[in-house]
Amino acid sequence: MIKRFFDLLFAIVGLCFMGWVIILVWFVVVIDTKSNGFFFQKRIGQFGKPFYIIKLKSVREYDNDVKKISLFGNFIRKIKIDEWPQLINILIGNMSMVGPRPDIPGYYDQLQGESRKILELKPGLTSAASLKYFNEEQLLAQQQDPLTYNDTVIFPDKVKMNLEYFYCNNLFIDIKIIIKTILR
Repeated sequence: MIKRFFDLLFAIVGLCFMGWVIILVWFVVVIDTKSNGFFFQKRIGQFGKPFYIIKLKSVREYDNDVKKISLFGNFIRKIKIDEWPQLINILIGNMSMVGPRPDIPGYYDQLQGESRKILELKPGLTSAASLKYFNEEQLLAQQQDPLTYNDTVIFPDKVKMNLEYFYCNNLFIDIKIIIKTILR
């Protein structure tokens, strides 16, 4: 109950103070991507239930059906503004401020044994794992086989960190993670 109140408070305050930035960036994204400006993607939520995450679109589709990250899209991804509309996911109740980042189907929903405890948590806008891997795209781009590196190194480490969070999460830890996220 306290965590939900905390989530609502932070989401409302975040939207009140940063809503104008989201709207301004959304307007540029609409022009830049020639789209409605939003990207909805199926992710795995609490208890393994799928939901749609809301992001600002960073990919532009060209006439020959080629999809490419635009220059502005690269900028908003780099500073994570594309993630801010997830404050709406938090208001709706399918995300939390802090928790394991929601992954695409085929990862968290495939966990076995004790690792499945992660699914008892609401996915979050930020986490200790997302702070550690804030540059995940660049890290994967440097690998000879990015998918294998993700599946054998990054993902297992995220599972370990998220399982640690499962066992020791509390409001103090959440506030600490949010402060680290803001200062990053």
